[in-house]
Amino acid sequence: MAVVAARATRLPIYSSFAKEGNLSDLFAKGEAISTLFNVLGLGTGIHLASTICSSMQGKLVVAPLLSVIHVYSVCEEMRAAPVNTLNPQRTAMIVADFVKTGKISSPADLRYREDLLFPGRLIEDAGKVKVGRSLHEVVRPSKLQQFKEAFPEEKFLLNHGSRWTDMILEHNATGEDALRGWLVAVYASDMERLVNEPSANILQEAYDKMNSTFSPFLAELQAKGWHTDRFLDGTGNRFAF
Repeated sequence: MAVVAARATRLPIYSSFAKEGNLSDLFAKGEAISTLFNVLGLGTGIHLASTICSSMQGKLVVAPLLSVIHVYSVCEEMRAAPVNTLNPQRTAMIVADFVKTGKISSPADLRYREDLLFPGRLIEDAGKVKVGRSLHEVVRPSKLQQFKEAFPEEKFLLNHGSRWTDMILEHNATGEDALRGWLVAVYASDMERLVNEPSANILQEAYDKMNSTFSPFLAELQAKGWHTDRFLDGTGNRFAF
């Protein structure tokens, strides 16, 4: 348990706290802490095996309890290490906070708000954007050129549906491209809610609004410590022309 918990969170912690020249110092301290808890874990296991867990009933009670504690501890350790790379969930929370309050959350602000169990949950305040579906599931082949011509200079496609908005990124799209598409989607969703009916001009108006706010938004985002040179969409699909 101690080894798994340490290995699951070691690299994010080192990456978060490492400064130039002190990585070896961090690694040495990390290995010392890991060794200490390995010894404590083995000692506790031996003690339990010879007392409470010596019977089958004891094993059936203690094993699920320790498993729950283990999973909870790993989740809390993962939350404690702020990660400054953009993924769909973090991007949605950043955009939702920006649209509602005009402020941008830092990696440390978002770490305890991330949903580790259901990361694909759609956030209504962020336009209910879904990233990474297959192109053929989102756009009919006959409409592909039309969707691309909506934003010819951009590296994303947007398809605004009744339940959510699909965003598909080009194969070489970065975090900045994902942010641009996400802002267009949330602005379009807000405008459509105000007029109570879809309009052909809404996407263009949302795109113009995004362009007017994106430069200061991006500058403050990077100042908060976010990396915008990549976007981690996991197993999500991308497209290429």
